[in-house]
Amino acid sequence: MQIEFYLLILSILFFASILAGKAGSRFGVPALLLFLGVGMLFGSDGLGIHFDNIEVAQVVGTVALSAILFSGGLDTKIKDIRPVLGPGISLATLGVLLTAVTTGLILYLILPHDIGVSLLGCLLLASTMSSTDSASVFSILRGRGLNLKHRLRPTLELESGANDPMAYVLVLTFISLVLQGGEPLYGSALLMLVAQLAIGVVAGWLFGKGMVRLVNKINLDNVALYPILVLAGSFFVFAATYYLKGNSFLAVYIAGLVVGNSRFVHKRSTRNFFDAITWLAQLAMFLILGLLVNPSELKLVLVPGLIISVVMIFVTRPLSVFASLAPFRRYTLRDRVFVSWVGLRGAVPIIFAILCRASGVPHSEEMFNIVFLCTLVSLVVQGTTLPLVAKWLRVSKAPKERSHALSADFDIDFPEEIKSATMEIEITPSMLEQGSRLMDLSMPEKTLVIMVKRGDHYFVPTGMTVLHAADRLMVISDNQAELDATLHALGIAPLQEQPPRRPKRPWKSVFFDDSSDA
Repeated sequence: MQIEFYLLILSILFFASILAGKAGSRFGVPALLLFLGVGMLFGSDGLGIHFDNIEVAQVVGTVALSAILFSGGLDTKIKDIRPVLGPGISLATLGVLLTAVTTGLILYLILPHDIGVSLLGCLLLASTMSSTDSASVFSILRGRGLNLKHRLRPTLELESGANDPMAYVLVLTFISLVLQGGEPLYGSALLMLVAQLAIGVVAGWLFGKGMVRLVNKINLDNVALYPILVLAGSFFVFAATYYLKGNSFLAVYIAGLVVGNSRFVHKRSTRNFFDAITWLAQLAMFLILGLLVNPSELKLVLVPGLIISVVMIFVTRPLSVFASLAPFRRYTLRDRVFVSWVGLRGAVPIIFAILCRASGVPHSEEMFNIVFLCTLVSLVVQGTTLPLVAKWLRVSKAPKERSHALSADFDIDFPEEIKSATMEIEITPSMLEQGSRLMDLSMPEKTLVIMVKRGDHYFVPTGMTVLHAADRLMVISDNQAELDATLHALGIAPLQEQPPRRPKRPWKSVFFDDSSDA
């Protein structure tokens, strides 16, 4: 077939996914779930697009996951995760290990042994689903705008960004054990785990520092090449760490953290570029995974898939979370229950299942279908109910975003190094009662109006500029307090966060203390 035909099909798939994501956002359905659905709709059992190339799916998934992890680190502020390093790392390591082991043991006990299920096979299946998916967590938490208490959001994002390496090592270990058929070598597996994690951390930090230095020193003539340079650097980190025998997933996330928390030229445009790359990677990855599965085959694994989903959602994930967070008393019972519920599965478990198929593991096709079904259940049950569960557990609070934030009318951003706050104000007739000139508005001393939009025209005002009703003003000040003072002076009350509700019964505060936001 001609290349034009493939481009036509690809463009239709992308259009359908984007429209489905837009429609799903109105009903609280995760976009990633809809991307999978579009892939399944156009697949062999749907409109007839036949795709069964495991190698291509593995390559696309790995490249996409690398970009997603780097972008996740790029958008994460170290000052936000520093207070949650302990619990985040505990969830990303001990939590993954406990989830894999407990789930594997329970599956071995409840599944009938006459179907040829071995203990190592159960542990391998559980390991593929032992980590939360960074693409799903980043997409849902950030896309849905959940404003969580008690530093829950940085905790969850750190866990999802850093727990894939642990699951990856477990999957590789159990694949080798299943294929060899020998006794488990726990000492060698532990040594390999520690070595890969250590090399991954060091390589990610060193390569991240090198990327920042390179970007600041290279002095490119075309500024559009800087984001591409950073993208190439992220792929270099991933590949180079692999050849250094380290964990590439951890290294690329650490490199993203280092780069995102450093000063470098064209930082804002680079972040915007990676936001687009992340969505493109997620869309391509979930589309291909949806094309790869045949829905008719899911019926054969419906019962074991649902059993595993129930076990992981309601038993092993809560057990691992409570055990991992036991030393950290800052988290209330409500917090721990919510963290347990955000055990989202996504593309990573499916990619690990593809790795099992590529390695020739026995029953790997059934394993792939089970993992895919469990991912669907997780996105449907957990992904769609996160805002509701957060509200029910009272771990969410009023969003910090204000109604006066800049819209597309003023598509202007300032570097993070400039400590300023901006907002947009629409002039109403009541504001002009004391005079229609800009100088007649009651503005605090440290606040400036730097641009006016009137109809389709923009201009820089002076104090003598005559304002009209419906004019839009771009206002800048040196901090948010001054902007709040501006709103107050103009008779516009800023949005106030609702105070947390205290428990009605005194005995509840022992377990559900949500009075503190520390």
